[in-house]
Amino acid sequence: MVLITLTTDFGSLYPAALRAVILQINESANIIDITHSIPPGDIRAGAFALYSFVEYFPKGTVHVAVVDPGVGTRRRPIAISAGGQYFVGPDNGLLIPAARKLGQMEIYDIMNQKLLCNLSSTFHGRDIFAPVGAYLSGGMQLEDVGNKIDDFVDMDSEKAEIYDNTIKGEVIFIDDFGNIITNIPKDMILKIADLGTVLYVSGNKMPFLRTYGMVGIGDLLALIGSHCFLEISVNQGNASRVLKIKNHDTVTVRPLEKRIR
Repeated sequence: MVLITLTTDFGSLYPAALRAVILQINESANIIDITHSIPPGDIRAGAFALYSFVEYFPKGTVHVAVVDPGVGTRRRPIAISAGGQYFVGPDNGLLIPAARKLGQMEIYDIMNQKLLCNLSSTFHGRDIFAPVGAYLSGGMQLEDVGNKIDDFVDMDSEKAEIYDNTIKGEVIFIDDFGNIITNIPKDMILKIADLGTVLYVSGNKMPFLRTYGMVGIGDLLALIGSHCFLEISVNQGNASRVLKIKNHDTVTVRPLEKRIR
């Protein structure tokens, strides 16, 4: 069984075109939607979504990801092989964190016009990325898509920094529950705080705990999410709305005191 995943900012309508094109080329493909709710044009959020789950897919999986504000410009379409999986999408950094997570990358510029649909200037997800992904899922070799490159666009996401017992990071994703996911990795937050520590997060006091139900309904907390990054949450509530924090906002974290248990 061949798996093809889709990750886009297309919303509810346009993903159907990708599925239709894939199934025309490889009717046995099993298509899995990672998400189509990436904020429009938010390449970093799309990269995080793909990065979060890529390791759980089997070898041979083809990931078609399209968050492409540069569609129709001179930005290149690319295909990548890494860790036995494939990635197809725009050369804007979107695919790189997930592919790099799996291991050594081989990256090709998609140049084989025979693989493409009738090319529009605004819908390369349908006309380039979906068909190439479908052909790869059917056993086509990566070398058949075009020329190997090494001058790809990398993801320029800021890294969290620690200074004077304070961490400065960035919001990289707001999930559907309103949980605020930062780029502060588990090992960094554990350098300044243990579970049970009270944290001061961008002007808000909250405990650093293992899971949501350890505070009352409507209460703030910080935790390490399943993605292994620091997450700011409200138990059964929406932290993004409560704190008025959005994607790409800066967050600062420092410990206040040890919680008494």
